[in-house]
Amino acid sequence: MLKLLLFVFTFTILCLTGAQAQGWSPAGARSMSLANASVALGDVWSYHHNPGALATLKKTSFGVSYEDRFSLKELQSQALVVAHPLKKGVVSLGAQFYGYSAYRTTRVGLGYSLQLSEKIFAGVQLNYQGLKIAGYGQKGTVSGEAGILAKINDQVSFGFSVLNLNQAKLVPAQNDRFSTYLRLGLAYNVSSKVILLAEAEKEVTSKLRPKGAMEYKFSDKFFLRIGVAANPVELTFGTGLVFNKVLKMDLGTGWDQRLGWSPHLGFTFDLNGANDE
Repeated sequence: MLKLLLFVFTFTILCLTGAQAQGWSPAGARSMSLANASVALGDVWSYHHNPGALATLKKTSFGVSYEDRFSLKELQSQALVVAHPLKKGVVSLGAQFYGYSAYRTTRVGLGYSLQLSEKIFAGVQLNYQGLKIAGYGQKGTVSGEAGILAKINDQVSFGFSVLNLNQAKLVPAQNDRFSTYLRLGLAYNVSSKVILLAEAEKEVTSKLRPKGAMEYKFSDKFFLRIGVAANPVELTFGTGLVFNKVLKMDLGTGWDQRLGWSPHLGFTFDLNGANDE
């Protein structure tokens, strides 16, 4: 009975927090500290937000992140990403795991990103998405993702991405699908120290979710981030620490008006950083 009550409680929270029960949740501590208004940002974590923005990557990089959503181990999320620039384009690999032994979603995939012109970058991604519920078995399918990043000038960039663009079904015989997300966002570099971000996220069956955020660079070693999102209301903040040319750490938390705090932590490694001049 205790396990049943725990499962019902967990499932209820999953429904309240949006479509995470449908195979996707945000990833990367920097992005999460910015209310996930990150579709127009270019870094290794773009794998989980906009594969087109990965084409801006110049170094082989990998990262790991962890989120303890609402401080409940049953809602924890782990993510990783690896990206490697080729002579033409960037190849990437990533994964995300959400939940616990009784309820777990998995998303693993491969991506390729390419610079199409001086200011246009595009990427595609193929994912395996799985859902496992104790006592009910496991289901999985393949979904596609695509994204574009457009640099209007040195200050302004636009990003657009579609997750599960093929609307993959969880159960082929029924109309039970993994969620499809569309994200459109803007990054405005006000100065060398300040980036302002705005984004609109739309899950096809849910309300539009507007977001806004700011990243402030105190120094080459320290960053401060804040963000806000609506539908539902969420406030986020965090910091970024650069230890050296190889290692960066991001940490922060988000606050949901209904369910509380969600601390997160991430590490990014630029493998070519030690060889930089």
